[in-house]
Amino acid sequence: MQWTEKHRPKSLHEIKDQDEAILKIKNFIGTFYLGKLTKTPRKALVLHGPPGIGKTTLAHVIAKEENLEIFELNASDLRNKLKLKEILRPAIEQKSLIRKGKIILVDEVDGISAVDRGGLMELLSLITLTNYPIIITANNIWAPKLSGLRKKSELVRLKEINYNSIKDVMINVLRKENNFINNNFLTKIAINAKGDLRSAINDLQTASITKDPSSNLVDERNKETDIFNALKLVFKGKPTNETLSIYDSVKMPIDEIILWVEENIPAEYQRRELKRAYDLLSKVDIFRKRIYRQQYWRFLVYENILLSYGVSSSKKDVKPGFTSYKKPTRILKIWMNNQKTFKKKSIAKKYARKVHVGEKRIMSEFPIIRNILKNPEVRRELRLSDEEINYLDKPI
Repeated sequence: MQWTEKHRPKSLHEIKDQDEAILKIKNFIGTFYLGKLTKTPRKALVLHGPPGIGKTTLAHVIAKEENLEIFELNASDLRNKLKLKEILRPAIEQKSLIRKGKIILVDEVDGISAVDRGGLMELLSLITLTNYPIIITANNIWAPKLSGLRKKSELVRLKEINYNSIKDVMINVLRKENNFINNNFLTKIAINAKGDLRSAINDLQTASITKDPSSNLVDERNKETDIFNALKLVFKGKPTNETLSIYDSVKMPIDEIILWVEENIPAEYQRRELKRAYDLLSKVDIFRKRIYRQQYWRFLVYENILLSYGVSSSKKDVKPGFTSYKKPTRILKIWMNNQKTFKKKSIAKKYARKVHVGEKRIMSEFPIIRNILKNPEVRRELRLSDEEINYLDKPI
């Protein structure tokens, strides 16, 4: 039997480094039924964070502590609307036969795709109908396909587990297994796990069946670092060579990373530190424009140094405790602005193709061309859609 299952926590005092998340879950369950009485719109609770930190385990332990039945679904197996209706809808309507209440656990919601035959839309509709609290787990809740879910959920981020806590857990596991491994080797496993307790225990079990585990080196896991961990290293860690390459492991366009840094600098820096950090960030923007306009790709190295090492070196004192980093609001503003100009661009593109003129020129002369586009025959010739016609007919 795998040690991760055999030694899974059975009570809350065995859960490491997640005190804040535990309080939020308890409060969510307690206020869920109060919300039913006051007819407050119902929401789900999303536990999110990297793999191996105990999201699913925490939901099970909370259910046990609160004397609640748990009904668990794996979202990767429920990719369509029909399946969700057949399985989840009865679960949110029927009472528990053996406990005072129930928790609906939807595990790994990342497995549901926005294009998977209505599965995600059905889940969103069931959230508003449920008679029982729904807890959802996700590795990356910021995926674009989950934007609708974020609006209908309370988000709780679980922290990566400190390596000392991981080491304590491994020592307890070894005691239960009547086994022994060198202390220095345990430390190496704990550090290389990078907050992933499940991976650490798997490595521990592998080492336990090796004749001389202390003679072997544990390969550092090529685990993708999400944007939250990258920001934590930049804002809270000392600037090192590792800082220079931290964004290489984040699967996100550099433009979006810049927005994340810009949004969260005030959460960590104050006064002169804040001024210096923003000054260096502005230089990142300068180099970025030079790269695009002049194709000076050698400037990429300066852009990266300023965004990582530069911003990190701006601080004198690290803000203690856990900081919840926010998604940049400018992304929403950019999207809203793009939506406003989307119809204008599509009309300009059609017009430019007909008159053999550049699209940029049409955009610059659009106020003049708008009068021409009032002609119904011109609109038919360009095959404008109803949305494009409505855009033209709106008062300026």
